[in-house]
Amino acid sequence: MERYANLSRASNVAFYEIGSDFIRVQFLDGTIYIYNYTSAGSTNIERMKFLATAGRGLNSFIITNVRKKYARKER
Repeated sequence: MERYANLSRASNVAFYEIGSDFIRVQFLDGTIYIYNYTSAGSTNIERMKFLATAGRGLNSFIITNVRKKYARKER
């Protein structure tokens, strides 16, 4: 997984992994959520990928748009 840049210094996101139709997001508490096209929609996933690589806004986007739309929770 890639370390999230956290340019705002206020995010709970620690790491992420991008796939063709999914994103895995690990939060500071170690919990990992997998969001995919089926669970959250392709538009949301592509936006999350963009925000993850930009290092800013991913946590806020998740809270506002896809909080419970994950496909799977790990840990």
